[in-house]
This record gives sequence, C-alpha cells and structure tokens, in this order.
Amino acid sequence: MDRAALADFLRRRREALQPEDVGLPAGARRRATGLRREEVASLAVMSADYYTRLEQQRGPQPSVQMLASLARALRLTSDERDYLFQVAGHNAPASVTDATHVAPALLRVLDRLDDTPALILSDLGETLVQNRMAEALFGDRSGHTGHARTEIYRWFTDPAERLRYPEADRDRQSRALVANLRAAHGTRGPRSRAGELVRALHRASAEFAELWDRHEVAKRFEDHKVLVHPELGEIELDCQVLFTEDQSQALLVLTAPPRTEGHEKLRLLAVLGQQRFTERQRAVSGEAGRP
Repeated sequence: MDRAALADFLRRRREALQPEDVGLPAGARRRATGLRREEVASLAVMSADYYTRLEQQRGPQPSVQMLASLARALRLTSDERDYLFQVAGHNAPASVTDATHVAPALLRVLDRLDDTPALILSDLGETLVQNRMAEALFGDRSGHTGHARTEIYRWFTDPAERLRYPEADRDRQSRALVANLRAAHGTRGPRSRAGELVRALHRASAEFAELWDRHEVAKRFEDHKVLVHPELGEIELDCQVLFTEDQSQALLVLTAPPRTEGHEKLRLLAVLGQQRFTERQRAVSGEAGRP
C-alpha cells in the first residue's frame, strides 16, 4: 500500500469535483477547493474521520468494498478506479461489471434526477445505486448480499418481492427477468457470476427452470408499468432506460405525465420519502449520541 500516493490521489480527485458534479447544492461561502472531506465521506458511506485519516496518510488499508464506495463517490473512470485499487495495495477488479463499479456517465445523469425515481442496474439486475425517490418507491436495496443482490433471485425465491407488481403483470415480469439474465449469461459465459446465478436459480425454483428452457433472450424493460406501493397503492409510470455502450449497466428512470394520478402519487411519494429520510437521520443521530 502506497499511503502517500493514495492520499494525494484522493485529495486531488476530491478537489477536482464541484458539489453540482455529484448532485449536491453548492451552498454559500465555500472555502474548500472542490468537495469537502465530509461530503466525500457521506457519498462513500463512511465516517469523515476515517476518510480524513486516509488523506493524511494515517488510515488503515481500505477494504475492497471501501475502495469501490470511494470510486463511486469520486466519480472515477475505470482507469482511475484501477489505479485507486493498486495504490491501496489491492489487485484491480477483473472487470467493471464484476466490481459493480458504476459508470460515471450514468451517475452524472442520476445526480440530476431528484424529483422522480431513478436507479442504476447491472446486467444481472443488481441495484448499484438508487436516488431518494427510487428508495421511497422500491425500498432500500443496498442491504442485500450474495445472490439476493439481484432482483431476479429475490423474485423467484422471496414471495414478498412480487408484491410490488399487480398480480396480472407478474407472469410478464418473470419472463422479462429471465430473458434479461439469458442475455447476460450469453455475454458473460457459464463460468461467470451469471452462470452461478443460473445454477442457483435452477436449484431454488422450478418456475425459473421452466422459463429458462424457453430460451427467450432480450434486454427487456417495459415502456409502461404499474407498480404497487404499500401506502399509495398502484402507480402507473412510464419507464425510460439508458444503457452504457457495452450494455453492462442501465439507468432506469420512472416518470408520469403531468396532471395524471401517477404524477400526483409521485409528488406524495417525494413527501413520504423525505419524512422517512429525516426519521432515519434522527435515529442515526440518536445512536451516535449514546455512550
């Protein structure tokens, strides 16, 4: 681990970013060049003290997971991410998709979407990052681990996952998820994480096995969908998708036309989401204040 190189690289990348580059308000009378240390720490979901020690060459060796969070927070390119891993004493990830490194171009778009649900997915259906509105609509997906990080595994193994869709739309969603996985499996190969996921789903779900045998292949997202929110009920939304050039990641944006019931429910969702965010902040502050 090259502490001096790591510290200098982090500082220079932090100073090269402006608040608006990462979806933060600029605020008034900013003395720091670029982002503040505590802003980077917040974006990377780590303590400000830990990040400060890294910049001061005093911190312990960051884990692979911590480096991935820092790469995302600092909007690093793939080359910059690889360099970050190397100076921190780790091997660079084998590929962007396996490292779940979010494409900076998609992140820049997501950063500017605050009033409508938006999330970035891997080609395996893992939620890599979601905005506040998407969290209010789908719930916080960051806590899942293992195969459960993928929507398709939860869909075929956890009945609660299907409650987000009306019963009449569930068969179509099942086929779409399997077709997406078939496309990823064709690209990555049977020895990849896609292959592992397929084998795990064959063991877990006879329904998946039957659909897999149909050999449907598509990167499929419905242009219009109905989602069921536990408090607001059914919400009709339009779905737009933006892929990276290699098709490994997709930005999913959900909107509703003005003056429709779906649009009004999204406005209510924004209020509900903000209330929950405030409650979570208070809970975290309360825990932090305990001896």
